[in-house]
Amino acid sequence: MSELEMLYEEKDHVGVITLNRPEAMNALTYQSYRLLEDYVRNSKARALVITGSGRAFCSGDDVKQILGSTAPAPTEFRDRSKATGGLTPAADALLHTNIPVIAAVNGAAVGWGMELALMADIRVASEKAKFGELFVLRGLCCDAPGLGRLAALVGRERAAEMLFTGDLIDAKTAQAIGLVSRVESAETFLEVAMGIARKIAGNPPLAVQALKEGLRRTVEPDWRDTGRWAIEQITRLRQTEDSKEGVRSFLEKRPAVYVGR
Repeated sequence: MSELEMLYEEKDHVGVITLNRPEAMNALTYQSYRLLEDYVRNSKARALVITGSGRAFCSGDDVKQILGSTAPAPTEFRDRSKATGGLTPAADALLHTNIPVIAAVNGAAVGWGMELALMADIRVASEKAKFGELFVLRGLCCDAPGLGRLAALVGRERAAEMLFTGDLIDAKTAQAIGLVSRVESAETFLEVAMGIARKIAGNPPLAVQALKEGLRRTVEPDWRDTGRWAIEQITRLRQTEDSKEGVRSFLEKRPAVYVGR
């Protein structure tokens, strides 16, 4: 097991956040969410790169700890959520930071891993990357970024297909529909992402920050309002038989049987 579930390092004004649970395809735990939020909020970098260790970018929530558990979220997590009006705290940090964010997607970005990729301003994908909004297969609604950014990137019809089917798409398809800006080899994708980050970090930081805030003001929804609605739906849907069946079938490695309850 990794000592820290997420790592942060900064050099020459570029911060790098690395999801560090390769043995679990970088699935997110409550600790992961806390670290991600803190790293983003406390960063003094001029550009951030987010990537994953091992063969996955991020496989979403840890099914056993978060989706498969009936225990309430830790008090600290609930308190952080109250402070953001219900929007997932790590999402709140990423969606409101004025630091440009680049996702260097090394492998599968699914579930909340897909949301994480969507929250970046720029996505550079390895040829091995895959993307999927898998929430529907767990009987759930996606988080705010899947609602507020996916359609803006790929159009409503493509977004609807991904959200309603839960299908995976590969890196070439992601580039063709506008989900990622670049697809590079597995050997070079991270350096390409770092090169973009270094170029951004070399520009006047106050101007870059103003440009990012301007984009948020003109083309994005009220993230806290959207996030509050999404979390309300996720909380409601988690109590349904279909959501519980989605989790059970995943853990038991069998096809799910949904009943509409």
